[in-house]
Amino acid sequence: MFTLESFQKQYETETKDLTIRGRSFEFFVARSLESFVDSQDIFNDFPLWIKIWEASIILADYLAGLRVEPEKRFLEIGCGVGLVGIVASAFGHHVTATEYNPDALNFAHANALLNKASNIVITEMNWNKPQLQGSFDTIIGSEIIYKKSDFQPILNLFRTYLKDGGEIILAEGIRKTSMEFMRQMGDSFDIKAQKKVFRSKDKEIMVMLCRMRLKI
Repeated sequence: MFTLESFQKQYETETKDLTIRGRSFEFFVARSLESFVDSQDIFNDFPLWIKIWEASIILADYLAGLRVEPEKRFLEIGCGVGLVGIVASAFGHHVTATEYNPDALNFAHANALLNKASNIVITEMNWNKPQLQGSFDTIIGSEIIYKKSDFQPILNLFRTYLKDGGEIILAEGIRKTSMEFMRQMGDSFDIKAQKKVFRSKDKEIMVMLCRMRLKI
């Protein structure tokens, strides 16, 4: 049985505090990268999930502001440590959060327990061999567009799991691969994109928030 006690025995962690629309959250993150990186090839399956990304905070804030429709179901792909899905569920949305990396899944489960999250199911999903059942009203993701080799699997996920008339909401840093992905998605989807700015004490990060629906 998965418990916070067993999780903390397995991993060296620290916690990050976050406030979204007046609600306080706390998230476990790994204290260091070393144990998650292949020392022989640091670019092999680099643990992008390990960080709380600015785009994830922007997406979480956006979802927190959406009107809750109890019958709607959200699918998060690449949930990482679970921030987006946990925040969305705290604001009343029903979320299935998915991730492939087993360590990331453990962090997501631990963070759900830490924040006493309800309305959320956290489960494994391999983008290349998805076995999840059902379809969803909204598919969400943040900082998932890094490799061109993922473009087609992600598009296949959209086509497989998005209900007719459903919506995709992505938050991505503005970089070559994310812009190329959105250009390709424009062939099949109507896209509404906004530039969002994440501001901290010492930096500003530009993030692209995109809402997409299949063209009729």
